[in-house]
Amino acid sequence: MSKIAVSSQGDSLESLVDPRFGRAANFLVIDPATMRFDVLSNSQARGMGQGAGIQAAEMVAKSGAKTVISGIVGPKAWQALRAAGLDVVQEATGSVGEAVKAFIEGRLKVSAEPMGGGW
Repeated sequence: MSKIAVSSQGDSLESLVDPRFGRAANFLVIDPATMRFDVLSNSQARGMGQGAGIQAAEMVAKSGAKTVISGIVGPKAWQALRAAGLDVVQEATGSVGEAVKAFIEGRLKVSAEPMGGGW
């Protein structure tokens, strides 16, 4: 299974999934086979007035992840992620580790369309 990027409020597998993709504190890029991960800080995108989702999508796409797990991904970020070939999984809650496990077990599915209008 390919790497998975999860929007996170912190920097560990126990951190909560950040419900906001574009303004997430961090992204954990996880190898699901080993659960080893790298932390990508999203501090630059968080401070942007507009375009945070697109900038976050570009950063995640460059990380090598093939799937993104988040709470909500707005339409512009969705388009950027899909254009880069990433699958998008939304409505994730709980810890980052729990969300990855739910996806691997098929309890979280790839989304067919974006949610919300971006925040």
